[in-house]
Amino acid sequence: MPPDQPVDDNLHSPPRRMIELRIEHADLDNLIDRAAEQSPIDELAMRRLKKRRLLLRDQIARLEAELDPPEPA
Repeated sequence: MPPDQPVDDNLHSPPRRMIELRIEHADLDNLIDRAAEQSPIDELAMRRLKKRRLLLRDQIARLEAELDPPEPA
């Protein structure tokens, strides 16, 4: 990293954001799996977790498209 580039820029870079989103998505997967094993299942909490996971997946897909745009035909 060049000495004149602030460290803050690296903390908010798209590749770093992608890593953070993927980690959060994996954490939610684990949380959903554990919640599904509990009895009784809290349906409202489960729906909220799944909705958050879907939102994260959409954010990841958008960021992937920005970072690696499709080749023109």
